[in-house]
Amino acid sequence: MAQYFEVHPVQPQVRLLKQAADILAKGGIAAIPTDSSYALVCRLDDKAAVDALRRVRGVDDRHLLTLLCRDLSELANYARVDNQQYRLLKLGTPGPFTFILEATKEVPRRVSHPSRRTIGLRVPEHPVCQGLLEQIGEPLLATTLILPDHDTPLNDADEIREALDKRIQAIVDAGACAMTPTTVIDLSKGGEPEVVRQGRGDLSVLGLG
Repeated sequence: MAQYFEVHPVQPQVRLLKQAADILAKGGIAAIPTDSSYALVCRLDDKAAVDALRRVRGVDDRHLLTLLCRDLSELANYARVDNQQYRLLKLGTPGPFTFILEATKEVPRRVSHPSRRTIGLRVPEHPVCQGLLEQIGEPLLATTLILPDHDTPLNDADEIREALDKRIQAIVDAGACAMTPTTVIDLSKGGEPEVVRQGRGDLSVLGLG
């Protein structure tokens, strides 16, 4: 059964975040709130956890997974970014944007795109998500919490518990959050940024609207 943590959405209890981080550190999968929707997360370097996360989500290795980072300095360890790209990243972080970038060797091949060697990266703004990243001390691999037979993300912790109680190890409940996915910008091809998906992130913030 998943361990359930009810936390304050703005000032989450550090004690509870530490407990959730411990579960992730031991190879668990957690459902957590972000500034776009609830997400499933696990450690980047844990192959068994990544494989289990894909099974829960019902996706194969071609589905884009995203690294949640605390800030841009952490993001730079996992993606190659030039000056023009960095300026765009500064405008969109923290916030509901996912940027597709060329992955560095720090990213295991099994979690980057199998043919393009890219990875999605974002710096979330949600206090609970940021607090959990601080407690675990490293980026987390994430995917939107949409079940295989659903079209929209789960947004209610009780529904998440009912659906996934025996398949994941932790649920961090901070109440309802947005149900709109991130705006996805592909910066991996060189040239002009490509808008892959228009989501919650306002393109005008990046000067693209």
